[in-house]
Amino acid sequence: MAKKTSKKVAKKAAKKVAKKAAKKVVKKAAKKVAKKKSARKPNAAFMAALTPSANLAAVIGNKPTPRTQIIKKIWEYIKKNKLQDAKNKRMINADEKLKVLFDGKKQISMFDLAKVVNKNVK
Repeated sequence: MAKKTSKKVAKKAAKKVAKKAAKKVVKKAAKKVAKKKSARKPNAAFMAALTPSANLAAVIGNKPTPRTQIIKKIWEYIKKNKLQDAKNKRMINADEKLKVLFDGKKQISMFDLAKVVNKNVK
């Protein structure tokens, strides 16, 4: 009779463990759904259309564009013309159009790109 009661106890314990595991799975799924609902909203300042200067317009076009898209278009130009330094990927080499933007410098850091954009938008 001791064997039968121990089997019953083992079954009950297994059921409890299974229920706890199922609850954890449901909670994790609920958290994932909740995280997706609270999508991050872009800052309105980044979405405002800015007018590029004549020098910048030579690279990205002259339509008013948000700051994020300006940076994206500059990077497209850099990659298309293979202007990223081969050894140090953080450095951008200037061609004739970019040299004017970079104040005559032959090379700038990618972290200085935001400064260049600030100087050349209205």
